[in-house]
Amino acid sequence: MRFLLLLISLLLIQVGTAQEDFLAKQYFNEGKFEKALIFYKKLVEKNSRRTDYAEGLIATYQQLERYEEAENFLLELIRTGPPYPTMYIDLGYNYRLQEKHDEAKRYFDKALETIEKNPNYGYGIGLRFQRYTMLDHALVAYNRAMELNPQLDYKFQMARIYGEQGKIEDMFGAYLDIVAKGRAAKTNVLRNVEEFITSDGDNENNQVLKKLLLKRAQQEPDILWNELLSWLFVQQEQYRSAFSQERAIYKRAEGSTLERLEGLGRLALEKEAKEEAREIFEYIEKNSKDPVGILNARLFLIEIALEDADPKQLDAIEQQFEALQSTYGYQGQTLQLQVAYSNFLAFRRDKPRDAIAILKNCLEIPMAKYAQAYVKMALADILVFDRRFNEALIQYSQVQKGLKNDVMGQEARFKVAQTSFYKGDFEWALTQLEVLRGSTSQLIANDAMQLSLLISDNSLEDSTQTALKKYARADLLAYQNKDPEAIALLDEILTQHKGESIEDEALFKQAELLEKAGSYDAARFNYEKIIEFYGIDILADDAIYALAELYRTHFNKPEIAMTLYEKIIYNHQDSYHFPEARKKFRMLRGDPVN
Repeated sequence: MRFLLLLISLLLIQVGTAQEDFLAKQYFNEGKFEKALIFYKKLVEKNSRRTDYAEGLIATYQQLERYEEAENFLLELIRTGPPYPTMYIDLGYNYRLQEKHDEAKRYFDKALETIEKNPNYGYGIGLRFQRYTMLDHALVAYNRAMELNPQLDYKFQMARIYGEQGKIEDMFGAYLDIVAKGRAAKTNVLRNVEEFITSDGDNENNQVLKKLLLKRAQQEPDILWNELLSWLFVQQEQYRSAFSQERAIYKRAEGSTLERLEGLGRLALEKEAKEEAREIFEYIEKNSKDPVGILNARLFLIEIALEDADPKQLDAIEQQFEALQSTYGYQGQTLQLQVAYSNFLAFRRDKPRDAIAILKNCLEIPMAKYAQAYVKMALADILVFDRRFNEALIQYSQVQKGLKNDVMGQEARFKVAQTSFYKGDFEWALTQLEVLRGSTSQLIANDAMQLSLLISDNSLEDSTQTALKKYARADLLAYQNKDPEAIALLDEILTQHKGESIEDEALFKQAELLEKAGSYDAARFNYEKIIEFYGIDILADDAIYALAELYRTHFNKPEIAMTLYEKIIYNHQDSYHFPEARKKFRMLRGDPVN
């Protein structure tokens, strides 16, 4: 019984202390320093050696300008010892607040002297000086500790200080030392470096980093410097220069593969640097000894060729596919060939039956579950193209059930909804879309929400769903690459259903198709109309972002693009486009890349 009472008493004391700690911090943060002082005094009385309580009491005294009481408290802590060196810094800072600079210096020096006896104090002392923004003192502490004990490494802390001081070259140098010694993961270091560079290769900071990297590459040849130069060139979107560094890495590194080069080629293609991407994939095709690597390079080269191919060139590209098909045949590790060939036959040659036959042959060979889903998705896409909706729904549903918790499974569910939409089965489409609103993929969730609102908004206003059915047909025509027919049908909707809720969707879809056709002025007109008349509806942010991209990439008017990106940043913070809008706004303004 006595033990139980003791236990209860201890628990009550702990609860009381925790409550006092919470209130002390809350009052301090709210600026109610007199109230905070009451609780910090109680806490220190209970445990005078607990540093966070002592620091809270000192800070509260200083906020109240009761410096003498803070001084007496610190002197008592030091007298009753053993004093931790940071107490000298706290006392020195207390004198500094009173402009007693000689006294302050005496205690700051006293703190630094303790490093001579124990270099391990360097970290705590440096950190305390940083807290008081005494950055030069912090550097002295870190440097001296490392001189006395070379096993210590405070380069990361020093790099951050140099950054705060605007000593960019020293900061980059410290970060490069960290990477060279392998004291921290390269990705972590580069994340910090990224804060100080931009996508502009002529930016002063970029030039400083480039100069340092080239100097180190000359002084101590190591592929690390090639890797970092490649990284810098990628940030600057100078893919040809990055390619040069990656070639050097491939030639010098024993047992290296072409994976890094393939990754660079993919990125260049994604960023629409097609010529650089073509050079990279041609190099891979020529130098790879891996049959699958060669195949991937050739498929990327075909993809690049297809972007600007006219109808006459399609015959030659089809022959390339036939040659690859003859070389590789049907294999589990080269399914990407059959999928690419089938997509080409269906979407570029209007030969869906031939494409379907190829993919059905693929499904006859043994393959992993995920690979099978990959082929079935491609097959279903082409079945939709061929208006064989029910067969497509079977394939999508099989993928959805087989990969329930995977993004591909969620994508399959969305395509079930989309196919049902094309079919005119709007009710079933809505059922599928409702589930997808919580998708782990933001893109799928965003697309699901937009299609769901399109159906529901245009079903309430028109029970016959006439305009919605026309829009679904136009959307399918666009999917089938029958853009002129889709544009004409959307024109019909805009004429016959003017002022109805379908209008903004029709304007936006038509704008996308006009942009694809190179009719940029007509596309701009549509986007501007959405912004003017449907500025608070669901497509407003999409129209603003699309218009910003038009001004940035086609009209070459970055100042107008910036204004539009800014609208998304301030007025549409929940937009899917928010991260990209902010990134591009900062890029155009010349800010650091991230």
